[in-house]
Amino acid sequence: MYMHNFRVTQFLPIDLNKAWSFFSAPGNLSKITPPEMDFKILSRVVSDNIYDGMEIDYRVKPIAGIPVKWKTEIKNVRKLHSFTDIQIRGPYKVWEHTHTFAAVKGGVLMNDEIAYLLPFGILGKIAHFLFVRKKIEKIFNYRKTVLQKIFLNANNIN
Repeated sequence: MYMHNFRVTQFLPIDLNKAWSFFSAPGNLSKITPPEMDFKILSRVVSDNIYDGMEIDYRVKPIAGIPVKWKTEIKNVRKLHSFTDIQIRGPYKVWEHTHTFAAVKGGVLMNDEIAYLLPFGILGKIAHFLFVRKKIEKIFNYRKTVLQKIFLNANNIN
């Protein structure tokens, strides 16, 4: 079993409370997902903030507009520091995405670490090489751009 890893770090010019409030609210995920993925939360989210054991059902169109249902569970919530979303059902054999936040001078350093495994053995490895890794990079590049706009504008307003 060969796990893939993806890691990206981004500086945000906001305080830790503001970062945590934004990223721990499930509804904000659609704001930072590329529009062509048509991301939708399907489950009734009963809290504006994540908590250990929270399960969220999504629909996303990652490739060629084909809808895929995805269910994640939130685990290891350490308020103002980190949380992990783990795929229960979805397109990956394994998906564990850990979000970490650290206060630094002038803002917050946000780190995303993903450990994932594709299904279908050698076909999954080929798909990863041909397009899956590039798609994940594209999603996080989009996210980085959108977050810079959101938080730069938020600081200019305040």
